[in-house]
Amino acid sequence: MTSPREEPEPQTFYDAVGGEETFTRLVRRFYEGVAEDPVLRPLYPEEDLGPAEERLRLFLMQYWGGPRTYSEQRGHPRLRMRHGPFRVGSRERDHWLAHMRAAVDELELPEALDRQLWEYLVYAAHSMVNTPDDVAPGGEAQLGVQRPPE
Repeated sequence: MTSPREEPEPQTFYDAVGGEETFTRLVRRFYEGVAEDPVLRPLYPEEDLGPAEERLRLFLMQYWGGPRTYSEQRGHPRLRMRHGPFRVGSRERDHWLAHMRAAVDELELPEALDRQLWEYLVYAAHSMVNTPDDVAPGGEAQLGVQRPPE
């Protein structure tokens, strides 16, 4: 009598890219860039970026099929709500994506995994934008006023 064939469990993205070590490297490299960025650094109220780094690492690990530590510690991610107090416009989004692209590149993932990760990060970054480009940092709309080039 033969035993039923055991089907291997499908591998999660988390496992496919190398698990916690990969997400730790990704987020550490990302925050190295943020720490020196004059556009992004002011968005982080904490002097020490360590807690923000930990939150992002845990969130990404959970999102991609790793441990559910983020939800156990912080509840539902509610990313838009959590970013609501911060002015996030296209400039902030683009700086965020530039640092994240550099961090993803350093992982040297296989092309398909790189693309899958990057497409999500671009989607997430665009989803966090909560301030139109015609709103000044103080919150007032700049109707008919052109911003000077940066």
